[in-house]
Amino acid sequence: MSSTAKEIHPIPNRMPPATRLVELHGDYGTTDFIMRRGESLPEVQVAYESWGKLSETHDNAVLVFTGLSPSAHACSSEEDPSPGWWEYMIGPGKPIDTNRFFVVCVNSLGSCFGSTSPNSINPKTGSQYCSDFPELTIEDIAKAGHHAMQELGVDHLRAVVGASMGGMSSLAYALQFPDELDYLVTISGACRSLPLAIAMRSLQREIVTCDPDWKSGCYEPDEEPKHGMVLARKLGLVTYRAAEEWNERFNRARVDPSRKGKEKFGIEFEVESYLDYNAHKFVDTFDANSYLYLSRAMDLFDVAEHGGSVNAGLAKIHAKKTLVVGVDTDILFPIQQQEEIYEGINNAGRNVQFERIASNKGHDAFLVDDELFSPVLAKFFAEI
Repeated sequence: MSSTAKEIHPIPNRMPPATRLVELHGDYGTTDFIMRRGESLPEVQVAYESWGKLSETHDNAVLVFTGLSPSAHACSSEEDPSPGWWEYMIGPGKPIDTNRFFVVCVNSLGSCFGSTSPNSINPKTGSQYCSDFPELTIEDIAKAGHHAMQELGVDHLRAVVGASMGGMSSLAYALQFPDELDYLVTISGACRSLPLAIAMRSLQREIVTCDPDWKSGCYEPDEEPKHGMVLARKLGLVTYRAAEEWNERFNRARVDPSRKGKEKFGIEFEVESYLDYNAHKFVDTFDANSYLYLSRAMDLFDVAEHGGSVNAGLAKIHAKKTLVVGVDTDILFPIQQQEEIYEGINNAGRNVQFERIASNKGHDAFLVDDELFSPVLAKFFAEI
Protein backbone atom coordinates (compact mmCIF):
# COMPACT_ATOMS: atom_id res chain seq x y z
CA MET A 1 0.00 0.00 0.00
CA SER A 2 1.26 3.49 -0.78
CA SER A 3 2.06 5.94 1.99
CA THR A 4 -1.03 7.99 1.09
CA ALA A 5 -3.50 5.09 1.43
CA LYS A 6 -5.71 5.43 4.48
CA GLU A 7 -7.56 2.58 6.14
CA ILE A 8 -10.93 3.61 7.51
CA HIS A 9 -13.80 2.00 9.36
CA PRO A 10 -16.93 0.91 7.47
CA ILE A 11 -20.33 2.52 7.86
CA PRO A 12 -22.46 -0.47 6.82
CA ASN A 13 -22.15 -3.84 8.48
CA ARG A 14 -22.32 -5.98 5.34
CA MET A 15 -18.61 -6.42 4.63
CA PRO A 16 -17.06 -9.89 4.68
CA PRO A 17 -14.32 -10.37 7.32
CA ALA A 18 -11.31 -10.08 4.99
CA THR A 19 -12.55 -6.97 3.17
CA ARG A 20 -10.53 -3.79 3.62
CA LEU A 21 -11.28 -0.16 2.83
CA VAL A 22 -9.17 2.44 1.10
CA GLU A 23 -10.04 6.13 0.88
CA LEU A 24 -9.65 7.87 -2.46
CA HIS A 25 -7.93 11.24 -2.40
CA GLY A 26 -9.75 13.56 -4.75
CA ASP A 27 -9.80 13.53 -8.51
CA TYR A 28 -7.15 15.16 -10.67
CA GLY A 29 -6.38 18.12 -8.44
CA THR A 30 -9.84 18.45 -6.88
CA THR A 31 -10.88 17.33 -3.43
CA ASP A 32 -13.97 15.55 -4.81
CA PHE A 33 -14.54 12.41 -6.86
CA ILE A 34 -16.06 13.74 -10.08
CA MET A 35 -18.83 11.57 -11.51
CA ARG A 36 -19.26 11.07 -15.25
CA ARG A 37 -22.63 12.80 -15.38
CA GLY A 38 -21.40 15.94 -13.67
CA GLU A 39 -22.10 15.43 -9.98
CA SER A 40 -19.46 14.62 -7.39
CA LEU A 41 -18.83 12.83 -4.12
CA PRO A 42 -16.90 14.70 -1.42
CA GLU A 43 -15.55 11.47 0.06
CA VAL A 44 -15.16 8.02 -1.49
CA GLN A 45 -14.04 4.75 0.00
CA VAL A 46 -13.60 1.53 -1.94
CA ALA A 47 -13.86 -1.90 -0.38
CA TYR A 48 -11.49 -4.56 -1.66
CA GLU A 49 -9.87 -7.90 -0.96
CA SER A 50 -6.48 -9.02 -2.22
CA TRP A 51 -4.55 -12.27 -2.65
CA GLY A 52 -0.98 -12.96 -3.60
CA LYS A 53 1.96 -10.57 -3.28
CA LEU A 54 2.71 -7.41 -5.20
CA SER A 55 6.06 -7.75 -6.97
CA GLU A 56 8.93 -5.40 -6.23
CA THR A 57 8.41 -3.74 -9.60
CA HIS A 58 4.61 -3.59 -9.11
CA ASP A 59 4.03 -5.26 -12.48
CA ASN A 60 1.93 -8.30 -11.53
CA ALA A 61 -1.36 -6.72 -10.39
CA VAL A 62 -4.69 -8.07 -11.67
CA LEU A 63 -7.86 -6.11 -10.99
CA VAL A 64 -11.18 -7.97 -10.85
CA PHE A 65 -14.55 -6.24 -11.23
CA THR A 66 -17.71 -7.97 -9.98
CA GLY A 67 -21.21 -8.35 -11.31
CA LEU A 68 -24.09 -6.42 -9.78
CA SER A 69 -24.58 -8.43 -6.60
CA PRO A 70 -21.23 -9.83 -5.29
CA SER A 71 -18.97 -8.36 -2.65
CA ALA A 72 -15.20 -8.15 -2.97
CA HIS A 73 -14.89 -11.64 -1.49
CA ALA A 74 -14.03 -13.40 -4.73
CA CYS A 75 -12.04 -16.21 -3.09
CA SER A 76 -11.16 -17.57 0.32
CA SER A 77 -8.16 -16.64 2.42
CA GLU A 78 -6.74 -17.38 5.86
CA GLU A 79 -8.62 -14.38 7.20
CA ASP A 80 -11.89 -15.50 5.62
CA PRO A 81 -11.91 -19.21 4.68
CA SER A 82 -15.48 -19.11 3.37
CA PRO A 83 -15.72 -19.77 -0.38
CA GLY A 84 -15.75 -16.66 -2.54
CA TRP A 85 -18.05 -16.01 -5.45
CA TRP A 86 -15.26 -17.00 -7.92
CA GLU A 87 -13.53 -19.58 -5.77
CA TYR A 88 -12.60 -21.92 -8.60
CA MET A 89 -10.96 -19.15 -10.63
CA ILE A 90 -8.68 -17.31 -8.19
CA GLY A 91 -6.03 -18.78 -5.90
CA PRO A 92 -2.72 -20.65 -5.78
CA GLY A 93 -2.37 -22.80 -8.90
CA LYS A 94 -5.79 -21.75 -10.20
CA PRO A 95 -6.42 -20.01 -13.55
CA ILE A 96 -5.75 -16.58 -12.04
CA ASP A 97 -2.78 -17.86 -10.07
CA THR A 98 -2.05 -15.95 -6.86
CA ASN A 99 1.42 -17.53 -6.78
CA ARG A 100 2.16 -15.31 -9.80
CA PHE A 101 -0.24 -12.41 -9.54
CA PHE A 102 -1.30 -9.86 -6.96
CA VAL A 103 -5.06 -10.08 -7.39
CA VAL A 104 -7.40 -7.36 -6.15
CA CYS A 105 -11.18 -7.56 -6.32
CA VAL A 106 -13.02 -4.28 -5.69
CA ASN A 107 -16.55 -3.86 -4.49
CA SER A 108 -18.26 -1.55 -6.98
CA LEU A 109 -18.84 2.07 -6.18
CA GLY A 110 -22.54 2.24 -5.27
CA SER A 111 -22.64 -1.29 -3.87
CA CYS A 112 -23.49 -2.01 -0.26
CA PHE A 113 -20.52 -4.15 0.80
CA GLY A 114 -18.30 -1.32 2.01
CA SER A 115 -17.75 1.01 -0.93
CA THR A 116 -19.38 4.44 -0.89
CA SER A 117 -23.03 3.95 -1.80
CA PRO A 118 -26.53 5.36 -1.26
CA ASN A 119 -26.52 4.05 2.31
CA SER A 120 -23.26 5.83 3.15
CA ILE A 121 -23.26 9.03 5.17
CA ASN A 122 -23.09 12.25 3.16
CA PRO A 123 -20.47 14.31 5.04
CA LYS A 124 -22.17 17.52 3.92
CA THR A 125 -25.46 16.62 5.62
CA GLY A 126 -24.56 14.04 8.24
CA SER A 127 -27.32 11.77 6.89
CA GLN A 128 -27.40 8.87 4.48
CA TYR A 129 -27.43 9.78 0.79
CA CYS A 130 -30.39 7.50 0.04
CA SER A 131 -31.86 8.59 -3.31
CA ASP A 132 -29.80 11.81 -3.22
CA PHE A 133 -26.76 9.77 -4.22
CA PRO A 134 -25.39 11.08 -7.55
CA GLU A 135 -26.36 9.30 -10.76
CA LEU A 136 -23.98 6.36 -11.10
CA THR A 137 -22.37 5.04 -14.29
CA ILE A 138 -20.22 2.06 -15.16
CA GLU A 139 -17.45 4.53 -15.94
CA ASP A 140 -17.63 5.78 -12.33
CA ILE A 141 -17.27 2.21 -11.07
CA ALA A 142 -14.24 1.63 -13.30
CA LYS A 143 -12.65 4.93 -12.26
CA ALA A 144 -13.13 4.14 -8.57
CA GLY A 145 -11.36 0.83 -9.15
CA HIS A 146 -8.55 2.63 -10.98
CA HIS A 147 -8.10 5.20 -8.21
CA ALA A 148 -8.20 2.47 -5.55
CA MET A 149 -5.34 0.64 -7.27
CA GLN A 150 -3.34 3.86 -7.37
CA GLU A 151 -3.90 4.29 -3.64
CA LEU A 152 -2.60 0.75 -3.19
CA GLY A 153 0.59 1.66 -5.03
CA VAL A 154 -0.27 0.24 -8.46
CA ASP A 155 -0.09 2.61 -11.44
CA HIS A 156 -0.14 -0.02 -14.19
CA LEU A 157 -2.09 -3.27 -14.30
CA ARG A 158 -1.02 -6.56 -15.77
CA ALA A 159 -4.67 -7.36 -16.44
CA VAL A 160 -8.23 -6.20 -15.82
CA VAL A 161 -10.90 -8.88 -15.57
CA GLY A 162 -14.68 -8.64 -15.27
CA ALA A 163 -17.81 -10.69 -15.81
CA SER A 164 -21.41 -9.54 -16.39
CA MET A 165 -21.58 -5.95 -15.08
CA GLY A 166 -17.89 -6.45 -14.34
CA GLY A 167 -17.36 -7.13 -18.04
CA MET A 168 -18.80 -3.70 -18.74
CA SER A 169 -16.60 -2.23 -16.00
CA SER A 170 -13.48 -3.83 -17.50
CA LEU A 171 -14.34 -2.30 -20.88
CA ALA A 172 -14.93 1.08 -19.23
CA TYR A 173 -11.55 0.81 -17.52
CA ALA A 174 -9.77 0.08 -20.81
CA LEU A 175 -11.59 2.98 -22.50
CA GLN A 176 -10.77 5.52 -19.78
CA PHE A 177 -7.23 4.38 -18.98
CA PRO A 178 -6.07 2.69 -22.20
CA ASP A 179 -2.35 2.95 -21.46
CA GLU A 180 -2.55 1.71 -17.87
CA LEU A 181 -3.22 -2.00 -18.48
CA ASP A 182 -1.54 -4.73 -20.49
CA TYR A 183 -4.30 -7.34 -20.85
CA LEU A 184 -8.09 -7.25 -20.78
CA VAL A 185 -10.64 -9.98 -20.07
CA THR A 186 -14.38 -9.43 -20.50
CA ILE A 187 -16.78 -12.31 -19.80
CA SER A 188 -20.50 -12.26 -20.57
CA GLY A 189 -20.31 -8.49 -20.90
CA ALA A 190 -21.54 -6.04 -23.50
CA CYS A 191 -20.83 -2.73 -25.19
CA ARG A 192 -24.31 -1.64 -24.20
CA SER A 193 -27.51 -3.22 -22.96
CA LEU A 194 -30.09 -4.41 -25.46
CA PRO A 195 -33.79 -3.50 -25.15
CA LEU A 196 -34.73 -6.81 -23.49
CA ALA A 197 -32.16 -6.34 -20.72
CA ILE A 198 -33.17 -2.70 -20.24
CA ALA A 199 -36.84 -3.66 -20.10
CA MET A 200 -36.19 -6.37 -17.53
CA ARG A 201 -34.15 -4.13 -15.27
CA SER A 202 -36.61 -1.25 -15.69
CA LEU A 203 -39.40 -3.53 -14.51
CA GLN A 204 -37.27 -4.72 -11.59
CA ARG A 205 -36.64 -1.15 -10.48
CA GLU A 206 -40.32 -0.27 -10.79
CA ILE A 207 -41.26 -3.26 -8.65
CA VAL A 208 -38.89 -2.02 -5.93
CA THR A 209 -39.97 1.61 -6.06
CA CYS A 210 -43.65 0.64 -5.99
CA ASP A 211 -43.14 -1.09 -2.66
CA PRO A 212 -44.59 1.34 -0.04
CA ASP A 213 -41.62 0.59 2.21
CA TRP A 214 -39.20 2.12 -0.32
CA LYS A 215 -40.35 5.59 0.80
CA SER A 216 -38.58 7.36 -2.08
CA GLY A 217 -35.33 5.74 -0.95
CA CYS A 218 -35.51 7.04 2.62
CA TYR A 219 -36.33 3.77 4.38
CA GLU A 220 -34.87 2.76 7.73
CA PRO A 221 -32.32 -0.10 7.79
CA ASP A 222 -34.80 -2.42 9.50
CA GLU A 223 -37.70 -1.37 7.25
CA GLU A 224 -36.32 -2.02 3.77
CA PRO A 225 -38.69 -2.67 0.83
CA LYS A 226 -38.12 -6.41 1.00
CA HIS A 227 -41.33 -7.47 -0.75
CA GLY A 228 -40.41 -5.43 -3.83
CA MET A 229 -36.83 -6.64 -3.69
CA VAL A 230 -37.92 -10.30 -3.51
CA LEU A 231 -40.10 -9.93 -6.60
CA ALA A 232 -37.42 -7.99 -8.49
CA ARG A 233 -34.79 -10.58 -7.65
CA LYS A 234 -37.05 -13.42 -8.78
CA LEU A 235 -37.42 -11.74 -12.15
CA GLY A 236 -33.66 -11.28 -12.30
CA LEU A 237 -32.98 -14.92 -11.48
CA VAL A 238 -35.12 -15.98 -14.43
CA THR A 239 -32.85 -13.99 -16.78
CA TYR A 240 -29.60 -15.26 -15.26
CA ARG A 241 -30.14 -18.85 -16.34
CA ALA A 242 -31.25 -20.47 -19.60
CA ALA A 243 -34.52 -22.26 -20.38
CA GLU A 244 -32.58 -25.48 -21.02
CA GLU A 245 -31.30 -25.51 -17.46
CA TRP A 246 -34.70 -24.75 -15.95
CA ASN A 247 -36.11 -27.69 -17.91
CA GLU A 248 -33.36 -30.12 -16.98
CA ARG A 249 -33.10 -29.05 -13.36
CA PHE A 250 -36.76 -28.81 -12.40
CA ASN A 251 -39.00 -29.99 -15.24
CA ARG A 252 -42.50 -29.84 -13.71
CA ALA A 253 -41.55 -31.28 -10.32
CA ARG A 254 -43.94 -30.40 -7.52
CA VAL A 255 -42.93 -29.46 -3.99
CA ASP A 256 -43.61 -31.97 -1.25
CA PRO A 257 -47.11 -31.44 0.21
CA SER A 258 -45.55 -30.77 3.62
CA ARG A 259 -43.81 -27.70 2.18
CA LYS A 260 -46.91 -26.19 0.61
CA GLY A 261 -48.47 -23.22 2.31
CA LYS A 262 -52.19 -22.67 2.78
CA GLU A 263 -52.36 -19.45 0.79
CA LYS A 264 -54.20 -19.49 -2.50
CA PHE A 265 -51.94 -19.40 -5.57
CA GLY A 266 -48.97 -20.29 -3.36
CA ILE A 267 -45.90 -22.31 -4.28
CA GLU A 268 -46.76 -25.47 -6.16
CA PHE A 269 -43.65 -26.24 -8.24
CA GLU A 270 -40.01 -26.77 -7.28
CA VAL A 271 -38.88 -24.00 -9.60
CA GLU A 272 -41.10 -21.58 -7.65
CA SER A 273 -39.57 -22.78 -4.42
CA TYR A 274 -36.07 -22.25 -5.82
CA LEU A 275 -36.84 -18.67 -6.86
CA ASP A 276 -38.46 -17.88 -3.53
CA TYR A 277 -35.58 -19.26 -1.45
CA ASN A 278 -32.84 -17.54 -3.42
CA ALA A 279 -34.66 -14.23 -3.67
CA HIS A 280 -35.18 -14.07 0.10
CA LYS A 281 -31.55 -15.04 0.66
CA PHE A 282 -30.43 -12.16 -1.57
CA VAL A 283 -32.59 -9.42 -0.06
CA ASP A 284 -31.39 -10.25 3.43
CA THR A 285 -27.91 -9.10 2.39
CA PHE A 286 -28.39 -6.46 -0.33
CA ASP A 287 -29.50 -2.84 -0.11
CA ALA A 288 -32.43 -1.75 -2.26
CA ASN A 289 -31.00 1.65 -3.24
CA SER A 290 -27.71 0.05 -4.28
CA TYR A 291 -29.70 -2.39 -6.40
CA LEU A 292 -31.49 0.48 -8.15
CA TYR A 293 -28.37 2.52 -8.82
CA LEU A 294 -26.25 -0.37 -10.10
CA SER A 295 -29.09 -1.66 -12.26
CA ARG A 296 -29.53 1.75 -13.86
CA ALA A 297 -25.78 2.10 -14.43
CA MET A 298 -25.85 -1.04 -16.56
CA ASP A 299 -28.61 0.43 -18.72
CA LEU A 300 -26.75 3.72 -19.17
CA PHE A 301 -23.45 2.21 -20.31
CA ASP A 302 -22.69 2.64 -24.01
CA VAL A 303 -19.25 2.21 -25.57
CA ALA A 304 -20.43 4.45 -28.44
CA GLU A 305 -20.26 7.43 -26.06
CA HIS A 306 -16.48 7.03 -26.13
CA GLY A 307 -16.03 7.66 -29.83
CA GLY A 308 -19.31 8.27 -31.62
CA SER A 309 -19.91 4.61 -32.45
CA VAL A 310 -19.30 1.25 -30.83
CA ASN A 311 -16.45 0.44 -33.23
CA ALA A 312 -14.84 3.84 -32.71
CA GLY A 313 -15.02 3.35 -28.97
CA LEU A 314 -13.57 -0.16 -29.08
CA ALA A 315 -10.75 1.12 -31.30
CA LYS A 316 -9.53 3.12 -28.30
CA ILE A 317 -8.67 -0.05 -26.38
CA HIS A 318 -4.89 -0.49 -26.44
CA ALA A 319 -4.47 -3.75 -24.52
CA LYS A 320 -1.72 -6.05 -25.75
CA LYS A 321 -4.34 -8.77 -25.94
CA THR A 322 -8.03 -8.97 -25.08
CA LEU A 323 -9.94 -12.13 -24.21
CA VAL A 324 -13.67 -12.03 -24.89
CA VAL A 325 -15.79 -14.89 -23.54
CA GLY A 326 -19.50 -15.46 -24.14
CA VAL A 327 -22.08 -18.16 -23.45
CA ASP A 328 -24.35 -19.38 -26.22
CA THR A 329 -27.45 -19.63 -23.99
CA ASP A 330 -27.12 -16.19 -22.37
CA ILE A 331 -30.37 -14.26 -22.81
CA LEU A 332 -29.33 -11.23 -20.75
CA PHE A 333 -26.14 -10.47 -22.70
CA PRO A 334 -26.53 -12.68 -25.80
CA ILE A 335 -23.50 -14.20 -27.48
CA GLN A 336 -23.84 -11.70 -30.35
CA GLN A 337 -22.83 -8.95 -27.94
CA GLN A 338 -19.56 -10.65 -27.10
CA GLU A 339 -18.99 -11.19 -30.82
CA GLU A 340 -19.53 -7.46 -31.29
CA ILE A 341 -16.74 -6.72 -28.78
CA TYR A 342 -14.42 -9.14 -30.53
CA GLU A 343 -15.15 -7.81 -34.00
CA GLY A 344 -14.74 -4.18 -32.97
CA ILE A 345 -11.35 -4.75 -31.36
CA ASN A 346 -10.24 -7.05 -34.17
CA ASN A 347 -11.25 -4.53 -36.85
CA ALA A 348 -9.09 -1.96 -35.05
CA GLY A 349 -6.09 -4.22 -35.66
CA ARG A 350 -5.65 -5.22 -32.02
CA ASN A 351 -4.82 -8.68 -30.70
CA VAL A 352 -8.09 -10.22 -29.50
CA GLN A 353 -9.30 -13.75 -28.79
CA PHE A 354 -12.93 -14.88 -28.72
CA GLU A 355 -14.16 -17.95 -26.87
CA ARG A 356 -17.71 -19.21 -27.27
CA ILE A 357 -18.79 -21.38 -24.32
CA ALA A 358 -21.47 -24.01 -24.95
CA SER A 359 -23.28 -24.21 -21.62
CA ASN A 360 -26.89 -24.62 -20.58
CA LYS A 361 -26.32 -22.38 -17.54
CA GLY A 362 -27.03 -19.11 -19.35
CA HIS A 363 -25.66 -15.78 -18.15
CA ASP A 364 -24.47 -17.11 -14.78
CA ALA A 365 -22.41 -19.91 -16.33
CA PHE A 366 -19.15 -18.14 -15.42
CA LEU A 367 -20.03 -18.62 -11.75
CA VAL A 368 -20.59 -22.37 -11.88
CA ASP A 369 -19.13 -23.96 -15.02
CA ASP A 370 -15.62 -24.52 -13.70
CA GLU A 371 -14.77 -27.22 -16.24
CA LEU A 372 -15.66 -24.94 -19.18
CA PHE A 373 -14.24 -21.62 -18.05
CA SER A 374 -11.11 -22.68 -16.15
CA PRO A 375 -9.18 -24.01 -19.18
CA VAL A 376 -9.89 -20.85 -21.17
CA LEU A 377 -8.76 -18.47 -18.44
CA ALA A 378 -5.86 -20.70 -17.36
CA LYS A 379 -4.42 -20.74 -20.88
CA PHE A 380 -4.80 -16.99 -21.29
CA PHE A 381 -3.12 -16.13 -17.98
CA ALA A 382 -0.37 -18.70 -18.46
CA GLU A 383 0.68 -16.84 -21.61
CA ILE A 384 0.84 -13.33 -20.17
